[in-house]
Amino acid sequence: MKTLIIFDHPRRDSFCGAVLDHFAAGLREAGHQPEIADLRAEGFDPRLAPEDEPDWGNSRKVYSPAVLVEQERIARNEALVFLFPVWWWSVPATTKGWIDRVWNNGWAYGDRKLAQHKALFLGVAASDADQYAKRGYDVAMQTQLVTGIAKYCGIEESRLNFLHGALGSEADRLALLNRAQDLGRSF
Repeated sequence: MKTLIIFDHPRRDSFCGAVLDHFAAGLREAGHQPEIADLRAEGFDPRLAPEDEPDWGNSRKVYSPAVLVEQERIARNEALVFLFPVWWWSVPATTKGWIDRVWNNGWAYGDRKLAQHKALFLGVAASDADQYAKRGYDVAMQTQLVTGIAKYCGIEESRLNFLHGALGSEADRLALLNRAQDLGRSF
């Protein structure tokens, strides 16, 4: 399966970058074909300009060339994976801006929906699972990302996974990298 991985971290050589490498390796081991969209390295501008603002009266609006390139990249893939550090209980601003600009009315929602079969949001989190559950962050993010974005845009087979404890010991971090590779294999 052709899978677009949307990666958002300011440093490709970060722990999140290592998670990306392990997840992509797992995909390849399972026979999938990953394509990586490194939003920061590619210089994607997350700001929504008037030319990319949804036009509620015209669901066939043609968006900016930058958005059309991203829409073509999505269209050539069967599945989407968002790999990101959890910041303020959400995705980083560049990812949110990418969704705001690219997943637009008449293309990802409205009278047309996305054609992808599945989506995964893979959040790299410093805190442990108990902290997320205690405060309801896990449920809030599930509602926001899976229900409010992926399923709203027609991707019914969508889920959110966390790699908790990213600031732990080397052994903990190695276990998270192995888990990322397993998630890629089982995707």
